[in-house]
Amino acid sequence: MPHLLVRVNRPWCFNNSIKMQQMAPILVALKKHLIYLAFNFPGLRQFKELKEFILGRLRTGLPVHLSYHNVDHTLDVLHAAEILADKEGIDQLDKELLLTAALFHDTGFLNGREEHEALSCEFARKYLPAHGYHPDKVDRLCSIIMATRIPQSPACKLAEILCDADLDYLGRNDFFPLSQNLFTELLSEGLVKDEVEWNLQQADFMGNHRYFTKTAIHLRTSVQQQHIEQIKAKITSKVFNENQ
Repeated sequence: MPHLLVRVNRPWCFNNSIKMQQMAPILVALKKHLIYLAFNFPGLRQFKELKEFILGRLRTGLPVHLSYHNVDHTLDVLHAAEILADKEGIDQLDKELLLTAALFHDTGFLNGREEHEALSCEFARKYLPAHGYHPDKVDRLCSIIMATRIPQSPACKLAEILCDADLDYLGRNDFFPLSQNLFTELLSEGLVKDEVEWNLQQADFMGNHRYFTKTAIHLRTSVQQQHIEQIKAKITSKVFNENQ
């Protein structure tokens, strides 16, 4: 009698049990990693709450004459920083830190213009620990904010991104309306005399400004140069008309 080969399939539940046993160490490691992230990177779970808090303080606490350094500017920098972070390949954890720095970078204006970057850091050191930020993270965030002080001096990729985001408007199509807002603000504080002086300052400042990240260089440099030429044309036209 010929031998019969009988193929016996293992029950699905048996195979599934083996797979679960193999996955168990991976799942345990993943759980530990998620717990680590939750306790060491609070921005992942609290950024929205922190954003509402900061924007609320800026809306109610900033002087009304700040037509440029207001909530709109903070939101603008936040948006630009997020775009640059994505384009530059920044991971999620560093991106959270960067966006938190963008939120805090001009909170110093709540207390005044002079040394506002340092005042922003004081604000961050006062409030971030209550939101679960470790002192080392706050120190890193403050170094990113301080890099935006003019002349900008970024020492890391995140600082480069925030610096570029802070002056992103220089190379955008909405430059002139925002520039007018800044002129109005400075004029109200007696920091600029008139439009002629303002245009001279702008031409000099923008002529010396350079973006740091590859993304901003690619997206903004050409338009910024066009704006410089337009400002110089205004200066030349003004001088010509005065000499007629």
